[in-house]
Amino acid sequence: MTDRMTIPVLPLRDVVLFPGVTTPIGAGRPMTLKAIEAALADPEKLVFAVAQKENVEAVSADGLHTIGTIARIGQLQRGMSGMQLLLHGERRAMALHVTEEGGHLVAVVQGLDDLPAVDESDPGFVALHRELRSRAAELGQKSGLPEEVVQQVLNGVEEPGRFGDLVAGYLDLDTVGRQALLETLAVDERLRRVLVHVQRQIAVLDAQEEIKSQVQEELGDRQREIYLREQLKTIRRELGDEDEAGDVDDLEMRLEELDLPEESRKEVNRELSRLRRIGRETMESQVIRTFLEHVAELPWNSRSEEHLDVAEASRILDADHYALGDVKDRVLEFLAVRALRAKRDAEEKEAAESPAAAQVDASAPDERAAGTDANAVPAEAALPADETRRSPILLFVGPPGVGKTSVAKSIARAMGRKYIRISLGGARDEADIRGHRRTYVGAMPGRIIQGMKQAGTRNPVFLLDEIDKLGTSFQGDPASALLEVLDPAQNDSFTDHYLGMPFDLSEVMFVATANFIQNIPGPLLDRMEVVEFSGYIEVEKVAIAEQYLVPRQREANGLTAEQITFAGPALLELVQRYTRESGVRQLEREIGRVARKAARKIAASEIENIDITAPVVRELLGRPKLHPEEKSATDQVGTATGMYYTPQGGDIMFVEASTMRGKGELVLTGQLGDVMKESARAAWTYARSHAAALHISDEMFDRDVHIHVPAGAIPKDGPSAGITMATALVSSLSGREVRHDIAMTGEVTLRGRVLAIGGVKEKLLGALRAGITTVIIPKANEPDLDDLPAEARKRLEVHPVEELGEVLALALRDVRYSEGKLLFGDENPRDVVALRSPFRH
Repeated sequence: MTDRMTIPVLPLRDVVLFPGVTTPIGAGRPMTLKAIEAALADPEKLVFAVAQKENVEAVSADGLHTIGTIARIGQLQRGMSGMQLLLHGERRAMALHVTEEGGHLVAVVQGLDDLPAVDESDPGFVALHRELRSRAAELGQKSGLPEEVVQQVLNGVEEPGRFGDLVAGYLDLDTVGRQALLETLAVDERLRRVLVHVQRQIAVLDAQEEIKSQVQEELGDRQREIYLREQLKTIRRELGDEDEAGDVDDLEMRLEELDLPEESRKEVNRELSRLRRIGRETMESQVIRTFLEHVAELPWNSRSEEHLDVAEASRILDADHYALGDVKDRVLEFLAVRALRAKRDAEEKEAAESPAAAQVDASAPDERAAGTDANAVPAEAALPADETRRSPILLFVGPPGVGKTSVAKSIARAMGRKYIRISLGGARDEADIRGHRRTYVGAMPGRIIQGMKQAGTRNPVFLLDEIDKLGTSFQGDPASALLEVLDPAQNDSFTDHYLGMPFDLSEVMFVATANFIQNIPGPLLDRMEVVEFSGYIEVEKVAIAEQYLVPRQREANGLTAEQITFAGPALLELVQRYTRESGVRQLEREIGRVARKAARKIAASEIENIDITAPVVRELLGRPKLHPEEKSATDQVGTATGMYYTPQGGDIMFVEASTMRGKGELVLTGQLGDVMKESARAAWTYARSHAAALHISDEMFDRDVHIHVPAGAIPKDGPSAGITMATALVSSLSGREVRHDIAMTGEVTLRGRVLAIGGVKEKLLGALRAGITTVIIPKANEPDLDDLPAEARKRLEVHPVEELGEVLALALRDVRYSEGKLLFGDENPRDVVALRSPFRH
């Protein structure tokens, strides 16, 4: 390690690191994280760990002390909220110059050596050193550390200066005191100051021990008081004034009525015996009583009567939800299978109990005598539980506000089951699922057992909401704890840490919801059956508003149907210009805003009733919040219209390309992601390799090409803009105009193939909303057109394509595509170079 070096600065709040001491650090500030990343990029992994003068979030060079410690980064663990790392102090150092580089502080530091004021063989210095060692060992033992551990740590350091730093690192001092010790370079003075602090802490521990002894004496008096009170209660019981054991007997009676497994029954009886032996006033008594109360309140043998009428379930789903045809079909299929299973089980049970079955049983010995092995096990019994009889665990995936939670409620209502919902968003501890062990103060069961207790039945519909928002921490991974809950082969003996006994969850119907399926761990996702919810189109949103949202908000705001009415164009105005979402939550809020403003006018006697039209909406809510993209008015060179999809729905976007004098470079702007940049480079390579067939002169490739996607403040990524970028690029290089009334989507390869993409339904609906009725999609996505509403399908002219040549022929003016060739104007195919590659099959 050199005396002078330039290393990243790690600002420390309320922490001072000493040389030779290793300490854990939690880092979460952006500047600190960048400094750590910069240090990790260097093989030495060194940082300048220096304390801040004040405990503030944002820190500058002026807010740091001058003297700190050169430290090496040891173990490191990354988490959701930052990093946890171990820092080992190497050497004192002084910051000569501090600057900010790359979003973090960097310092030029000079190493500092100890300044011995006297000879280490001086009797006074030796006595000081020995006294400090003796007092440090005493402090360690008084703090509760084993003597051998203390001696091992202290004997590991012989050098006086390093020994003083070691002891200072473990002292209970404030930041100012620790920094003063760090800045003391003279070894004898440092040892003297450390010794003073050690003596002071020993005195504090002695005082605490004395206080503890006094408390013990007082507790002895408390125990005597408890004993006398117990005698007093016995006397009162003899007089008939109090039945002290009554409440325990009631609890025991409730527990006796439960149909508990044998092992659980033993555990409950053991805890009951302990409860009767110990006094009520003890803390342990309260813990046992609370545990037994939880056991008594769980639904060990209580079930809801299940109704499996598929026709009634269909009626309930249709009454509660508009559209969602695919989702309703999947739910009804699930209920139909359960109904058929229940019917078959009832028939088998009835057949087994009939007289004919008894006769068959009586003839069994004769059959065995005829040659059947008496020890043979039927094939059904030899196999594990039939997988087909287990209820699938449904996972509803879709954007917010599309009805995932409400569909789960409707399932419970259709089946006649209790409905329980727990939110898993932000759960970071395994104990949230499995509970805490009873040895902890304030322990309680996990959310699963608490939900079952709340349901009061063994077979509720249990909604695990926001399962994709589970986090992880040092306390464990809740997603891993859910693996047992959601596995039908294991959840019949789910063991909560608090209960310490198995509880049967096999009759529970679990339903989970998520917004982003990619955030769910693979093993957890493998246990669930995915049901996808897509966003609503505008027509569906207007219908939902008319049938559900307007009546609900009218009632919530104290209005009647005679006082306020909403016209269809008004609701469409709210959908298009005041909300942008896949669901209808924001739409309901906007309808509520309109209703509240109307209620104010009616309450003030300004009006008696009001008809909400589109102009009235603008008058009440002010200028529109959104301005949707609309198709261009004219054809342009270098501008193509693409389509994109977000969780809020689909829309169109424009891709602009322009050439300029330069060196043949490709410039990309508009906050494009890596995948989108690669699509642009693929289009650029395609244009250069097929320049002759595309009628592009070689001189054009000596010019720079700039591709820009407007709305530069919004990050964009994905491969589906490939053919749009290629069309804009070829248009700009060839000088051909692009049709303004056509939109396109699809990934492009270097060979000009057009590959499949996602979100076709939403993208086409977005184009239709922008006024474009002619669209180009990949041939492989043609089956996705079946997902479009019939009305939208009639209005759209869809061109499925396989090659980029087909795209250019449709999008560029006065261009045809024939036999793998682009024909401009009246060209003869025999005079034109083919676009197709000889390597294509």
